[in-house]
Amino acid sequence: MARIINNKPGLRLFTQFLHSQRSIISPFTSTRSIETLAFEEIQSPSHKPTPDHSAFVLHGLIGSARNWRSFSRNLASSLSDWKMVLVDLRNHGQSAGVSGLHPPHDIVNAANDLASLVKVHGWKWPDVVLGHSMGGKVALQYALSCARGDYGGSATLPKQLWVLDSVPGIVDPEESSGEVEKVLETLQTLPKTIPSRTWLVDHLTNLGFTRSLSEWIGTNLKRSGEHFTWAFNLDGIIQMFDSYRKMDYWPLLEHPPKGMEIVIVRAENSDRWDPHIIQKLESLKNRTSDESEGKLSVVVLPNSGHWVHVDNPKGLLEIITPKMVSLS
Repeated sequence: MARIINNKPGLRLFTQFLHSQRSIISPFTSTRSIETLAFEEIQSPSHKPTPDHSAFVLHGLIGSARNWRSFSRNLASSLSDWKMVLVDLRNHGQSAGVSGLHPPHDIVNAANDLASLVKVHGWKWPDVVLGHSMGGKVALQYALSCARGDYGGSATLPKQLWVLDSVPGIVDPEESSGEVEKVLETLQTLPKTIPSRTWLVDHLTNLGFTRSLSEWIGTNLKRSGEHFTWAFNLDGIIQMFDSYRKMDYWPLLEHPPKGMEIVIVRAENSDRWDPHIIQKLESLKNRTSDESEGKLSVVVLPNSGHWVHVDNPKGLLEIITPKMVSLS
């Protein structure tokens, strides 16, 4: 299911729902229906029904497209002739109810879902991909698969790949805060039906989680009769997190594909970055560029923790907007 939001100034925002299924007909096979990821579209002010440029926006673990709606509206408003596609990754948001997204639930298949989305809807390949946290690794895998030709000869690399506060290498549990692991372990202990959001928030805070984190987790509840259930697929999310920790994209950063710029945005106050990782990024950024390869940039977002689009959305816009404008 897709939601389209027109961002033209002076007009009231409107939404339109479309089916996210298309039929593919082959003379050698029976007709079959392919289900794609759920998504929203936000368009820049433009007189064109279909903007020339597009960007995919990918959320993090236990998130959804709506987390990035406000930021994406502001980004679209600062650009001209762009379309933002806010994706619900597999097992998240409205994509959790899509039956055609088969396991294994890992980063590779999460990236493959993006390519399927482009092909099924007949879109041009995105000029920009922005991914936050786990979504950053999905973006890196998408670029890697494009560069290897996994998506076919028609696929084109994004010109810019934004990795927002996402560590590109293997995540050692011994070196992480353990907060995500604790959240997932706790969610597994909860009943399948939740009495209310208030009950959930109180229960999580009593277990030691912050109220802001508990309330954010509560946004993933959906009503089921007199109770609530999760809007996400918990088992699938746990598998995706395990894959996220194991994937290593340092080789891609060391040799970015020609014609693409990878931009790593590190939040100044984020707890995700160890000193040796920061040092490695700086050394890669400062090395002499080779014209046969793409470019790696590293930017620090001041006054922000891990939740970059909430902690300092204005600063993030000031970093991203000029680079995207340069592609127009």
